Amino acid sequence: MAETRPQLLPLPAQPADLPWPTREWPRAELDSRVDRAALERLLDHAFGQPEPDDLERTNAVLIVQRGAIVAERYREGVDVDRAFISWSMAKSITSCLIGILVREGKLDISQPIPVSEWPVGDRRRRITIDQMLRMTDGLRFREAEHLGDGSVRYYPDDESDVIPMLFGAGKDDVAGFAATLPYQVEPDERWNYNSGASNLLSRLVRDTVGGGEDEMRAFMRRELFDRIGMKTADPRFDGAGNFVGSSHCYCSARDFARFGYLYLRNGIWDGEALLPPGWVDYARTPTAQSDGLYGAHFWVVPGSLGLFYCSGAFGQRILISPKLDLVVVRLGVTAPHKVAAVVRYCKELIDAFRPTAA
Repeated sequence: MAETRPQLLPLPAQPADLPWPTREWPRAELDSRVDRAALERLLDHAFGQPEPDDLERTNAVLIVQRGAIVAERYREGVDVDRAFISWSMAKSITSCLIGILVREGKLDISQPIPVSEWPVGDRRRRITIDQMLRMTDGLRFREAEHLGDGSVRYYPDDESDVIPMLFGAGKDDVAGFAATLPYQVEPDERWNYNSGASNLLSRLVRDTVGGGEDEMRAFMRRELFDRIGMKTADPRFDGAGNFVGSSHCYCSARDFARFGYLYLRNGIWDGEALLPPGWVDYARTPTAQSDGLYGAHFWVVPGSLGLFYCSGAFGQRILISPKLDLVVVRLGVTAPHKVAAVVRYCKELIDAFRPTAA
């Protein structure tokens, strides 16, 4: 697998006396080492009126530490069960579904991904599931340039592959559109952000489960959403019955936090392993070709907190810190060229909890 081998921080176990948040999230007071006033200022800024120029609209901020909600705020008019679009945080959900099938012995990520549109002898038939998850597949996909400050520069509509896939000619069969992507370089030669790969992986899950869209929906609910209490989860499908696994799953902030918490707890929920041993470590192990910033459909932040996270357009985030036993969810609508402000803001939220690392 194309990955570096850093020393990963251990993932914290569930406190013995704490209920799992399957039905309700436990609540707790802030750790006394957190500067409450500083945290309140950060929340006040995000939800100020008029909306701040840097972050623009924030719909929700939710912070879970040691398994309990310690801070939570919503935009005026938004209640706790309001579901918001994931955008590319759906990629991490797709990766999770692959992991569930690996646990069941139905997929092997070292094997080539079967894509029926690719004829025998096509060079693309060598691309493995792992390379798709790590976005080192070698296919051409023109989506966005991820800049060093965290902001994103998308290709113009007339040059983009993601726009026609999600909103144009490919929208009724996103995986079929992705299957037309041409070979560009050898697999593992480079890293390239590829939402088309995510939709091919999502179709692979559906085909492995069998039974089309109905069985895919049932599988997602039975094996993931219901197991961890994600009652608001609403995955969207295209006309061909594909879960749009690159981009389209609606959830409340609390349910996005449940997903992050599953990964913080090493794929274990209420004593049961939903994911195979080592899967969370696999997801958060950096891919070398990404300059150490991307794992297997999860982003990675090098540093002492062990941060890894789900990221979606317009500033959606689920941030996970093993060192701080922390999950932070931020949902909102921030222009792509301003997303660097969301990166800084989330860093400030997490930094407020750094004193608890001791």
